[in-house]
Amino acid sequence: MKKKNLQTEDLPKLLKEKRESIKELRFKLVAGGLKNTKELRENKKDIARILTILNKK
Repeated sequence: MKKKNLQTEDLPKLLKEKRESIKELRFKLVAGGLKNTKELRENKKDIARILTILNKK
C-alpha cells in the first residue's frame, strides 16, 4: 500500500476501512474461518502507518 501517494483527505477514509476490516477478520478468526492470519497483522501495520502520516501533517 502506497500511502505517500494518497491525499490527506483520503487517509481518514482508508483508516476507517482498515479498522472495519480488522473487526471482520477478528470475527472470522474466532469462528475459525480465517485461513490467512497474516492479513490481520498487515492491516494493523497499515493503520499504524496511516496514523503516523496523519500525525506528521
